[in-house]
Amino acid sequence: MNFIYKVIVVLFLVGFASSCENLDLDQLDNPNAITPDNASLNDLYNNIQLSFRNVYLSAQFTTGASARMYHAGGGTYEDFAQPESFDGLWLNAYSTLFPDIDALLAISEPGGFDIHSGTAKIMKAYTLLTLVDIFGGVPNSQALLGTDAISPAADSDSEVYSAALALLDEAIGQLSGTSAGSPSYEGFYGGDPGQWVKFANTLKLKAALNTKDAGTISSIVSGGNFISSAADDFQFSYGNQRTNPNSRHWMYNNHYEVNDGNYLSNYMMWLLVGDKVAESGATISDPRTRYYFYRKVDDAGAQDQTTYSCHFSIFPDQSAKPAFWEATSPNVPYCIIPGTGYSGRDHLNPDGIPPDGPIRTSYGLYPGGGQFDDDTFDDTRQAGTTGGLGAGILPIMISPMVDLMRAEAALRLGTSDDARALLESGIRASITKAVGFESLVSATMGASVTLRDGREGTIRELFGTSADDIDNHVASVLALYDAASDDGKLDLVAKEMMIASYGNGLEAYNLYRRTGKPNNMQPALENVYGDFPRTFLLPAIHVTRNANANQKAFTDRVFWDDGSVDLY
Repeated sequence: MNFIYKVIVVLFLVGFASSCENLDLDQLDNPNAITPDNASLNDLYNNIQLSFRNVYLSAQFTTGASARMYHAGGGTYEDFAQPESFDGLWLNAYSTLFPDIDALLAISEPGGFDIHSGTAKIMKAYTLLTLVDIFGGVPNSQALLGTDAISPAADSDSEVYSAALALLDEAIGQLSGTSAGSPSYEGFYGGDPGQWVKFANTLKLKAALNTKDAGTISSIVSGGNFISSAADDFQFSYGNQRTNPNSRHWMYNNHYEVNDGNYLSNYMMWLLVGDKVAESGATISDPRTRYYFYRKVDDAGAQDQTTYSCHFSIFPDQSAKPAFWEATSPNVPYCIIPGTGYSGRDHLNPDGIPPDGPIRTSYGLYPGGGQFDDDTFDDTRQAGTTGGLGAGILPIMISPMVDLMRAEAALRLGTSDDARALLESGIRASITKAVGFESLVSATMGASVTLRDGREGTIRELFGTSADDIDNHVASVLALYDAASDDGKLDLVAKEMMIASYGNGLEAYNLYRRTGKPNNMQPALENVYGDFPRTFLLPAIHVTRNANANQKAFTDRVFWDDGSVDLY
């Protein structure tokens, strides 16, 4: 409908100008008018793909920071996540993506372009599910009606979820067995409708996990037509071009140009570096660590005092850790990860920025196309000339995540899946995906070096991950799983889901609200941190411009969150 109103506005303006010259519009075709007949189907589709990417980017960082995948600053949740935090998401969804999809459907459906229209419906459904997961109820049935609904009222969150699932079913029907022509460029699956059906079914599985619908999950799993291997992964892939346009991953742009970049989450790094401890007392080091994070120093604790902003102490003295952490997170380190080069920031640290750029840990090779950590401890701020040059991915829905979602469902909802087997397959698939990024830095991985201790070999041989490394790590984690209580088993699955979904903060946020896990989530630095956002505040751009929009509270829960778990 918004597309039609654009056409009306253009025709009105042209008609007004023409009337001054006594021209008869009935005798002329305006070459500038936008109509379904002359709009470019493939140009619209290309813009929809980019807008969908932008929706994902706008949704995943603030949500992920609340769940400790990324660093959240500000001291309290109210300071960190303000109404303006999601203005970009709202604009991307309602001003760009949805109108373009409506315009595309007006062209593609009458023409039988089922791949164009079916895949566009899946992207719209994903966006609607995302908006509900973040805000609760949002406009849908009255959205994009132009002057018929200048201030569209919100539908209930459950109604929007149902509408999104209905769109997925429509899309599956259109895409199943279609022989329609594919878009000229389709960057996710190359126009393969069968792969899009797998993604749509996986979105239904994801929604069912949120709503505790074990029957739907079991039905989808038994059907077998969902994301289950790396070949099925739904991801957005970036290029390595620096300018005209910049086609690189956001993580690379953030840490590999000339600025310091974001702080990484100390808790997220701790999950890989030191959280898991074997029965023998030995730390289980995760093979993904060198792929996920790049250290600029070998010892983050041996720096000048001006480098730190630990909040409770000048130096990262672990005795200064807040006493109230003991109740939930007794082993989680404070300020840095001691004895290592990993230096990020603690959750909701409100302090100013010291001159710590030279020691601040950077995003690594996976998923952002940065540098592999080979103990060279270089500064990553080299104007975009190092590592994988930003040719990373957005892991929107990948097979390791699906395995671990199914494992959660088995433990929490009682589906017939084998949680232990899915934990293993999820870990293996996640490690394999990260290791696959070595292809972006093949020259680095194949370079021969001699270490200070006299060892010689290639970077891959000395620091990379072998099949034996993967087997040994999986065996160690499964031993923890076998020895754990039921709650401990779910906690371990949740931690592995956090790790496997790195780069997708929205799924970490949903996981935390569903389960309240990981159990040892790092608390805020101050004991008074406000309310955890069970849903986020409505965007300022919506509340200030829509007469029917009323601001909500962080304590308002999305319909599938029953409030049974405590969040902090």
